[in-house]
Amino acid sequence: MKKLTVEDLDLKGQRVLMRVDFNVPLQDGRVTDDKRIREALPTIRYVAAKGGKVILMSHLGRPKGERVAAMSLKPCVPILSELLGKAVAFVDDCIGEAAEAAAARLGEGDVLLMENLRYHSAETENDPDFAAQLAKLGDIYVNDAFGTAHRAHASTEGVTRYFDRCAAGYLMLKELDYLGGLLASPARPYVAILGGAKISGKIDVLTNLLPRVDQVIIGGGMAYTFFKARGMEIGNSLLEADKIGFAEELLGKSAAKLVLPVDCLISDQFDLSTRKVGALKEVQAGAIPAGWYGLDIGSASIAQFRAVVANARTIVWNGPMGVFEIEEAAKGTFAIAHMLAEVTAHGAKTVIGGGDSAAAVRQAGVEDQVSHVSTGGGASLEFIEGKVLPGVAALTDR
Repeated sequence: MKKLTVEDLDLKGQRVLMRVDFNVPLQDGRVTDDKRIREALPTIRYVAAKGGKVILMSHLGRPKGERVAAMSLKPCVPILSELLGKAVAFVDDCIGEAAEAAAARLGEGDVLLMENLRYHSAETENDPDFAAQLAKLGDIYVNDAFGTAHRAHASTEGVTRYFDRCAAGYLMLKELDYLGGLLASPARPYVAILGGAKISGKIDVLTNLLPRVDQVIIGGGMAYTFFKARGMEIGNSLLEADKIGFAEELLGKSAAKLVLPVDCLISDQFDLSTRKVGALKEVQAGAIPAGWYGLDIGSASIAQFRAVVANARTIVWNGPMGVFEIEEAAKGTFAIAHMLAEVTAHGAKTVIGGGDSAAAVRQAGVEDQVSHVSTGGGASLEFIEGKVLPGVAALTDR
């Protein structure tokens, strides 16, 4: 790690302005999943134990510069207080007199959570005046919000210009360690599993990973564009017509590495909004009748993918195999989740790239049985694409 870490800092008596990712789901004013809060605990506990004064800032949702009560961070306070075993203070803004006074009142080891950064549009605009007001609250800056590191916002990039020392927290370090290992020195065979709806969202990932991996398993809606590039029938399945050429090019130069489904679960009716499907059947890939929709990989594809995964020593997975939000079309995605848990138990390194894949391993009950589940969907994707993350680049070099 070429950046300063929280362990490189003298924290005693210092106001530590810490960017965390408490973008948690809320329902009726209650946090329904506290995973992101729990992931931030190691850094918060470390700073507090070293006598630092912890000032936490985060966004929640997309209030677009308005005070939206349903997107307040206040419901996180009782959760965080219980997890830390101490009272956590809260202030209903993140800049201005109230925030400055709340920060000034903190004693060594105290923790303060500020209100949603995105109540101010200046946060996402990376406004320098807003960043300067945030910086007034702290003596040291720590970024432990990997999930927002791909955004050059005021709290992730702009604010760092006002500090001599900007360091990475433990969660940031953990993410960079696991994801960096996928690019630097992966154990082989190295397999990437890519799914999701569209090729367009995975072009850079495919381009960056193909020279590095031994095989790429393709599933999800993006598989149908590859089928079409091979002249196969896909019925009413999802198709990106403008990406057929890209798929043809990959099939031409990397066919030996690409593993496409050999069969599909299809339906004659499909409505994601109501989560309803019609008649279901499995057919060979490329034999989808007109008017039918491909919704998931089939049983033969699951067996095919299992054979590839079973021999792998490093696996990265990003994107579901089908429309896993619908129970009938979730079999393939959950099968991948269980496969990864099995190979992890036998020593393979398995990294889940956030987003839908993270939700899938959680729903499959194997979240704790894989090597690492990234907290940042977009950030992990951009990192694997080989892009520089502004929130990481802005931290102080060692």
